[in-house]
Amino acid sequence: MSVLRFENVSKQYPGGHEALSDVSFDVAEGEMLFVTGHSGAGKSTLLKLIHLSERPSRGAVVFAGRNLLKVRGGRIANHRRDVGAVYQDHRLLTDRSVAENVSLPLILRGDRRGDINKRVREVLARLGLGHRENALPTQLSAGEQQRVGIARAIVSEPRLLVADEPTGNLDPTLAAEIMSLFASMPERGTSVLVVSHDLPLLKRMKKRVLILDHGKLLDDISPADLAE
Repeated sequence: MSVLRFENVSKQYPGGHEALSDVSFDVAEGEMLFVTGHSGAGKSTLLKLIHLSERPSRGAVVFAGRNLLKVRGGRIANHRRDVGAVYQDHRLLTDRSVAENVSLPLILRGDRRGDINKRVREVLARLGLGHRENALPTQLSAGEQQRVGIARAIVSEPRLLVADEPTGNLDPTLAAEIMSLFASMPERGTSVLVVSHDLPLLKRMKKRVLILDHGKLLDDISPADLAE
């Protein structure tokens, strides 16, 4: 069963630029895969369609059996609670502590305070941030801010995690640890879609890879083909 499906999706912006053209693929429940391609290939647009920051011009994006074209109003927030997102610019609230930033998805979901505190501490510990829970984002390094963004995205164990260059500001050792964490998430019921330019990383991870080129899906490479 697929958690996410693109059905002949195209996205055209004002002025005629077509960021995506007739793209079709699916993400299975419990699958981890990568999306790669040159700058301007359509990767960011693809993520925006998943997160409902943009709508397709043609075709359908289907998440958990729901056509996202029909998700409107207050249901958009409900959808986003099912999709954890890791951004390149972190998007942390600078006037809230690390723990407060990470707890936001659980607060919005209506979890009990005791459960929230326990879950936040568990996730921060897994990411090596247990000692920084009371710090403000402005007091963190770029790598620490990236890890806080990752913690916030995974704390609610969403059905799908999308990550845009999640290891860009991390040293190789920590980047490997983060990828190992992502790879373990399907065991918890979360599918993972990662955008990355890091070709050595893609080969090392041995996961399915989608290659975008000028808005078109150029190739869909299986782990076996990638090994070759």
